[in-house]
Amino acid sequence: MSRLSEFPITQRWPAENPDVIQLYSLPTPNGVKVSIALEEMELPYEAHRVAFDRDDQMTPEFLSLNPNNKIPAIIDPEGPEGKPIGLFESGAILIYLAEKTGRLMPNDPVGRYEVIQWVMFQMGGVGPMFGQFGHFFKHAADKVANNPYPVQRYTNESRRLLGVLEGRLRDRKFIMGEEPSDYSIADIAIFPWVRGLSVHYEAQDALKLADFPAVSAWVERCADRPASVKGFTVPAAG
Repeated sequence: MSRLSEFPITQRWPAENPDVIQLYSLPTPNGVKVSIALEEMELPYEAHRVAFDRDDQMTPEFLSLNPNNKIPAIIDPEGPEGKPIGLFESGAILIYLAEKTGRLMPNDPVGRYEVIQWVMFQMGGVGPMFGQFGHFFKHAADKVANNPYPVQRYTNESRRLLGVLEGRLRDRKFIMGEEPSDYSIADIAIFPWVRGLSVHYEAQDALKLADFPAVSAWVERCADRPASVKGFTVPAAG
């Protein structure tokens, strides 16, 4: 019997190789965080596309793994103590993978918690606020055409968060420092969301991203990494 048979999600998305990590995702700013991390860590994995246009995320099988019906989610057949584990929430997955591999997070406690705090900065601030900005600026622009308040509110908050990042990155190449070895899950958590402001929302002018040159250079630096280039395309279009 497959070690993944206890997970109902594998009935809808069967595993071709049940011995590797199973990723359920889409190439969104949240989704690519995990695919990029998996590529950086050189962990073998199998990607399954959770298509929103088919409401895959609302199916009983997907909800059995993530009751919050959001991507990404994973199953690791070789979890703690060698037992399978299912996980949702991209921040939790990044921390888990970093601890599993001993990569992309410092070993010393101070550095570890410094990375985690920046991952939480993304989870609690960057993701929700940039997402709300994008919703009202692009996806629901017609619904707020006569009410500038939502776009202005989230524009202001998005620029404030970009300012926090600009201050952090003004004298360093990555969130944790200047050296290539300082690249961490903190960078992976945050940069896809900043990249999405222009790539997905086409809001570079509305947000005046040119005001944040250190952030822009950092996003380009992170996005050009081979693991990022590959991770942006996972899962492949179905």
